Amino acid sequence: MARARRDFAVRVGEFRRTAVLVPVDEHDVPLTGDYGGVRWIYAFSDEAALARYALARAEGGRVWAYQRWLGARLLDAAVPAVGVPCGVALDVGGAGALFPPVAGIVPDRVAVDVSGERGDDR
Repeated sequence: MARARRDFAVRVGEFRRTAVLVPVDEHDVPLTGDYGGVRWIYAFSDEAALARYALARAEGGRVWAYQRWLGARLLDAAVPAVGVPCGVALDVGGAGALFPPVAGIVPDRVAVDVSGERGDDR
């Protein structure tokens, strides 16, 4: 279990330092999905991963606008701005990773496993 935690901490660190593609709508709002009481911001490691997602949704023919964001910006700025429990789903629908809204991944003030400003009534 300790090794798995270390490996995941390394993966979080790599994600924080990596520029990813974040699909956005016409108002530059990131693409999200809700699952399990959490809003997930979708991010993709490259255009090929985004294209696979688009094809899986049968939306391969449309133009997908996206921005490049550092993983750290997503976790430290975008996630807290959402206002509800939120994490990041990298390469959703593929061999990606989930970065849930917990301490050590997102700021403590928005982590669902930390008591504080938001209280325990989430």
